[in-house]
Amino acid sequence: MGEVAKIKKFLAEARYHHQEATSVDMVNVMKQYKGLVSNLEPYVFNDGTCRKLTNLSGTIPVRYKGNTYNIPVRLWLMDTHPYNSPICYVAPTADMCIKVSKFVDHNGKVYLPYLHEWDASKANLLGLVQVMITVFGEQPPVYTKSKAPYPTQQAMPTASPPYPVYPGAATPYPAMPSQAMPQPGGFPPYPSMASETPYPPAYPPASSGYPPPQQTPYPPMQPSPMASGYPPQAGVGAGGGTITEEHIRASLLSAVEDKLRRRLREQFSQGTAELETLRRTNLELVQGKSKLEGLVGRLDKDCAELDKAIATLEEKEAELEKGLGKLSSEEPIDIDEAVTTTAPLYRQLLNAFAEESAIEDVIYYLGEALRRGRIDLDAFLKQVRALSRKQFMLRALMNRCRQKAGLAG
Repeated sequence: MGEVAKIKKFLAEARYHHQEATSVDMVNVMKQYKGLVSNLEPYVFNDGTCRKLTNLSGTIPVRYKGNTYNIPVRLWLMDTHPYNSPICYVAPTADMCIKVSKFVDHNGKVYLPYLHEWDASKANLLGLVQVMITVFGEQPPVYTKSKAPYPTQQAMPTASPPYPVYPGAATPYPAMPSQAMPQPGGFPPYPSMASETPYPPAYPPASSGYPPPQQTPYPPMQPSPMASGYPPQAGVGAGGGTITEEHIRASLLSAVEDKLRRRLREQFSQGTAELETLRRTNLELVQGKSKLEGLVGRLDKDCAELDKAIATLEEKEAELEKGLGKLSSEEPIDIDEAVTTTAPLYRQLLNAFAEESAIEDVIYYLGEALRRGRIDLDAFLKQVRALSRKQFMLRALMNRCRQKAGLAG
């Protein structure tokens, strides 16, 4: 099955609303970045609901310090894509750790302005991946787990002294080799690897992004005369090359200080990134609160209007029931007596209209009698002629009455 057919099958199975647009968007980004493949997997939302969503998982090539690194990512597409932004994660392998920053939280979720300001008419998956490559090129989202945080240190060679040594110097202080210091760039100098490399290159160590400590934090040590087996000469100090208790103490303090400084910087960076994530979450919650308050206000207003309408309907229903009770208790009303006029002119108009309508009905039934053979033609014409003359006079009377009453003709 081809990749396009597989994507369309996934979209149809997950019941995406805009399957054609989503399929075109996925195919375009997969043509450009061969390390991404499509999958259909269940996704669990924050509220605990789970549904199958299509995702693009794999690696994208990121250029950093002249080298290319394959960053593992996973892009979840909502069923309303492209009208809602995808949910993006960095998916580290077993030998990687997530480096928290303002763009990536401790769960690996990616936060970008491109996602926050997603516009279906302008944004697409190809542009999203290109923005991620640019951002990750400035701040790598993962680093390689250190198997040995600090390399084994070799003890300074010295011969067993034939005399008691100073307190604290029973074990000579180990020399810190310069290779143990982190490199200024944070990334090891691996060669550039193309995106089709089967295994991604190593990622920067945990201390990447911080200024490197001083390469020579300890006092310089000259070859000790103790190695030659001769006792120290009285009055010979550091200038003569003798390692004293103060030298060892200063070296220990400097090493501990550098280690604490590095740890504090790492903790401060991680705390700052988490604080930024919490601030964003707080802003979203505040905005959601304002929206909910607006909805509650509108609902309260609608409830008040609904209560008012219910009260009006109840009043009208009571009036109708009261009127029905009166009608049922009274005697039947004669229709002829019920229709009355306010002036003799209106009464004349009403009587002429009623008589003219009756004549029209009579002419109709005479025509029906002629059609069925109940009367002959001579009788029909005679009666119709007389009725038509009378109808004409009534219509003229009605027009005259309307003119006198000032009614429309």
